[in-house]
Amino acid sequence: MTGQHHLRGVLLASLACMMWGISGVVASSLFTLNTHVTALWLSEVRMTTAGIVLLIIAQLIGAKPMRLWQHKNTAGRIVSYGLLGMVPVQLCYFEAVKFGNAPIATIIQFLGPFIISIYYFLFKHTKPTRPESLGMVIAFVGTFLIVTHGHVNALAISPVVLFWGFLSAIGVATNTLLPRPLFSTYGSLSVTGWGLLIAGLSLNFVKPVWQFHTTVTATEWTLVAIIIVFGTVIPFQMFAHSLAYILPTTATLLDAFEPLAATVFSVIFLSVQLTGFDLVGGTLIILAVMILSMNSRKLVNFFHRRRSTT
Repeated sequence: MTGQHHLRGVLLASLACMMWGISGVVASSLFTLNTHVTALWLSEVRMTTAGIVLLIIAQLIGAKPMRLWQHKNTAGRIVSYGLLGMVPVQLCYFEAVKFGNAPIATIIQFLGPFIISIYYFLFKHTKPTRPESLGMVIAFVGTFLIVTHGHVNALAISPVVLFWGFLSAIGVATNTLLPRPLFSTYGSLSVTGWGLLIAGLSLNFVKPVWQFHTTVTATEWTLVAIIIVFGTVIPFQMFAHSLAYILPTTATLLDAFEPLAATVFSVIFLSVQLTGFDLVGGTLIILAVMILSMNSRKLVNFFHRRRSTT
């Protein structure tokens, strides 16, 4: 593979991750403009629409997305993927953004790979390597700084932000592990499309999208469209395409652009104020994930699956 191809893959993955980070900033702006817009409503609209778009694309390129429903085991796994993977990684993330801000929500969600490591340790009896253990310690220190700002007896961020943020991190893990056996057979477009659609439709049982009695302006609908198109459909395609040119390990390292983009754009456009503790803590978490990515190839092969969510 030529250097030009490698550069193309790096650029595609980097831009995709930046788009995911920026989509969180756009969502934060939407919540500020219209306080009646809820994370639930936004998640319903985003996942349902993006799921339909991806399934249409899958059908047009001949991926035959309906094949997923021909076997009970496959159907059960795709439903579990939508309910236990897509819902928490999307809805809980937006809840953390709404109650806090995009940088903090994205950084906490970035802890997802370590939850996967804990899962493998508890249920697969795979002991963490020394680099993984080091990464976990660094991630813990980074999280501690963000949550407490160095004061053990007090929280620096709202407990509700911490609650939704950690649920979204757990969602990253389930969103990575549940669909893994399906990708090689049915393709990422079909699997992700069905997962998004099932998740979006299921949330309507909590509160149907048409029961949200709020007026959404043209500007706010534009922000929603940006989240759907530039925060879901396009970056997912770009990231998936990048894997044809670069290794999953490289793509996972470039994932650091997501919290970086969320932080930079929040500070510039939303005037979000971050303390030194937030910046140091976020940097430590990003560094910890890089350590894990560079030294745990087996897990890294799974981590890139999560790009189908943020």
